[in-house]
Amino acid sequence: MKRQIVVALIALIAGTLTGTAVRAQSSPPQPADATAATRDANQKLLNFLPFANKQDFEDIARGFIADLSNPVIKGASGNTVIDLTQYDFLKQNMGGEAPPTVNPSLWRQSQLLSAHGLFKVVDGIYQVRNVDLANITFVRGKTGWIVIDPLTSVETAKASLDLVNSKVENLPVTGVIFTHSHVDHFGGVRGVVDEKDVRSGKVPLVAPEGFMEEAVSENVFAGTVMSRRASYMYGNLLPKNPKGNVGGGLGLTTAAGTITLFEPSKLIKKTGETLNIDGIDIVFQMAPGTEAPAEMLFYFPQFKAIDLAEDATHTLHNILTLRGAKVRSAQKWAHYLDETLRLWGKDAVVSFSSHHWPQWGNDRVVEHLEKQRDLYRYINDQTLRMANQGMTMHEIADKFQLPDSLAKEFYSRGYYGNLKHNVRATYQLYLGWWDGNPANFDPYPPTDEAKRYVDLIGADKMLKGAKAAFDKGDYRWAAELTNKVVFAQPTNQAARNLEAASLEQLGYQAESGPARNFYLSGAQELRGGVHKVATPNTSSPDIIRGMTTEMFLDFLAIHLNGPKAAGKAYAFNVTFPDTKEKYALTVKNGVMNYSKDTVLQKADANITLDRSTLDDIALGKLKLGNLADSGQVKFDGDRAKFKEMLGLYDKFDFWFTIAEP
Repeated sequence: MKRQIVVALIALIAGTLTGTAVRAQSSPPQPADATAATRDANQKLLNFLPFANKQDFEDIARGFIADLSNPVIKGASGNTVIDLTQYDFLKQNMGGEAPPTVNPSLWRQSQLLSAHGLFKVVDGIYQVRNVDLANITFVRGKTGWIVIDPLTSVETAKASLDLVNSKVENLPVTGVIFTHSHVDHFGGVRGVVDEKDVRSGKVPLVAPEGFMEEAVSENVFAGTVMSRRASYMYGNLLPKNPKGNVGGGLGLTTAAGTITLFEPSKLIKKTGETLNIDGIDIVFQMAPGTEAPAEMLFYFPQFKAIDLAEDATHTLHNILTLRGAKVRSAQKWAHYLDETLRLWGKDAVVSFSSHHWPQWGNDRVVEHLEKQRDLYRYINDQTLRMANQGMTMHEIADKFQLPDSLAKEFYSRGYYGNLKHNVRATYQLYLGWWDGNPANFDPYPPTDEAKRYVDLIGADKMLKGAKAAFDKGDYRWAAELTNKVVFAQPTNQAARNLEAASLEQLGYQAESGPARNFYLSGAQELRGGVHKVATPNTSSPDIIRGMTTEMFLDFLAIHLNGPKAAGKAYAFNVTFPDTKEKYALTVKNGVMNYSKDTVLQKADANITLDRSTLDDIALGKLKLGNLADSGQVKFDGDRAKFKEMLGLYDKFDFWFTIAEP
């Protein structure tokens, strides 16, 4: 999932998030220019790829109708939801030479993504592209619009609906489809349809089986660390310019507006299932466990058009996102794209996705699907072939090469995914993190390992070696050496600056938008410390209420400090009158357990509170630490013991360091 939908669920424990001390310099070094080695590396890629092919630049302009009247979308309180003008620098000299500080292939992709507005795919199908991370699609039904993937926020979705209504035809929404369970494809649903119209059956809302569970739960349990890493992945704290953030490869950036969600009225459960929505036949294909845990593709026979969801776009996607998630299967991904070809490849005349731009003409539709299929299959099969020859994860990644027939296709390049990272993820999926070498079985933590290296070699000698590597253009080794010194001696500013300079050049060479953002965000942290801004809060009442009580309790259990709780025991009966749920909750052996519809005969207390009170806790309206003193909770038993147990739950700080100890 691109944006984390439940960052503020940390409030379940903390009530509010607190920050750590921030290391900062009065005037940290500014970003450097590209070195000769970086310019040479980027030139090699420029020579390798077919930049003379301008087909994609023709395709992004095809069917253009109109742009937003205002590229800065505001929220109801005047907050900026998205400001597309930040990326206007990408539009200079479209299709021309890249700045030396940006990988030329990534620059090309970012320029393509800078084209935003309303486009006609074919008669009856329209898309609003690049006003949020994803695309929103409008299909003309018999009486109104069928909306596919209503973006991340209410504000961007409504602006898109207003645009198509004003420039094509003013119609009501007569159906909504979620292709999959990531927030940039459902968060704006209340901007296009009223929940009561869905509940009454007036407007069908269709999604793949498992949608609600996956949409709500995917990033809850590791939400803090995923979200913090996502701040690096999307370059949220980087300036938007050729030495900073140039986009994310999948889209330019995410909207920061109002996220909404309510339960679909119809779940698709099997491939071949057909619905007629407002006079339009739609044939569905299930594709779980590909780009999202709950995902589906579908076909419009009337238009001979395939909606590819997010399984075939104009980039190599993520087998494992840099923010962190469960590893996806490249083999399953390839299998489902092969099935798509067999189902509709012979008939389709256009295909489009939830990101990027369409393919027109059967030959191009089929070629795109074949090569995207083979891209994921090649990664899966060749990683395993090399592993079975005894190569380790990092050895495979370093030697891995795509055949030219795939590597020279721009839609096979790693603008959002990253080839090396995906190869390592595939190895991890099958074999785990360990390479089998017993010397690597129990490595020291980074700080301990670094101190041992520095004690053995000496910081001065390591920095001298790092500087020599930097001067040779070996930025990977320079970063490796300086990182050891930084972790051993965090205040060694010479090491921090040299590592930052090394990461910066790696960022300038990176073809992946997220990889570039990670490198440059790391450089920024090393130079100036962690620059805290308002802690991201992307939860919403809809998301909170969509959580089951079991999800809440599992999330609470993760916050329990096991070492502190060891040797202590607590037992409570908890009743939620508004949902008619009862749970037995225990803490023992440093573990919190719960059991539904169970009553403990020897409990420390019986506690009664509404489930809606838990919602208020998650939304920051009530602190869990004050729960025992709240009039919204009834106690029968040992109230002090409950308060004592609450003291064993950790608070999570969002702004932890990444590039330093």
